[in-house]
Amino acid sequence: MMNPGEEILLEDALRRLRLPAVARDYREQARQARESGESYESFLLALASRELDQRQTNQVQRRLNEARFPVLKTLEKTDLKKWPSLDAIQVREYLECHYITKRENIVIVGKHGTGKSHAATVLGVEACRRGYRVLFTTAAHLVNTLIEAREERQLKRYLGKLSRFELVIIDEAGYIPFSAEGAQLLFQVFSDRYEKASLIVTSNLPFAQWTNIFGDAALTAALLDRLTHHCSIHEFDWESIRFTDSLKNHKLRKKPGNRSDAEAGS
Repeated sequence: MMNPGEEILLEDALRRLRLPAVARDYREQARQARESGESYESFLLALASRELDQRQTNQVQRRLNEARFPVLKTLEKTDLKKWPSLDAIQVREYLECHYITKRENIVIVGKHGTGKSHAATVLGVEACRRGYRVLFTTAAHLVNTLIEAREERQLKRYLGKLSRFELVIIDEAGYIPFSAEGAQLLFQVFSDRYEKASLIVTSNLPFAQWTNIFGDAALTAALLDRLTHHCSIHEFDWESIRFTDSLKNHKLRKKPGNRSDAEAGS
């Protein structure tokens, strides 16, 4: 057992060495080691393992914060049966992030409410967990940011920042048409990442209608050529999951024997 003076010196040393998990856990770990008769080496290994685990947790959290997911959707809380176009083998490969190491893209096309953004977020979260830097953005927000960067003469700097993300998720491409400038800038992002880093793109429009959002047929063709060259494409062509769930809940409330909220409160 250490005396109070030694504890102060130890805690100061651990703080200066930036070992917060060791500083937090060493007393409990020491107590367990004494009671079980562990060797000094086992005691040290246990503390080192806790520090590494804490650092891993902190790193994942930093990557999740940096990704800027609007809502955190995880694999553990996802019913994969709602995405019949993604089979178990494909999902496992995506979760292992082989497409990122191969610098390939994923495009998810489908109607509103079918789970496109949810699926993209789950894949992004898993990429963060595996050590990749991820950025989640809507197409409209990305275009606005690019235009602002150009106006402030910071475009090159912002494009350089984007290039440091191994995965960029561009959500909701197709909801808002772009100006000619916006379309050109987004094309530059796609072109810069071609065969260099991965994209996940979700859209409510089939490829044949992408000219409606990019305006120029030649630019759209060139963009799709780069995006789909090394790419997996999935169609989410079922009914809105949210709408379907709402209908089920409504029918359950209307079943004989089920009291409505108003009746329950009366």
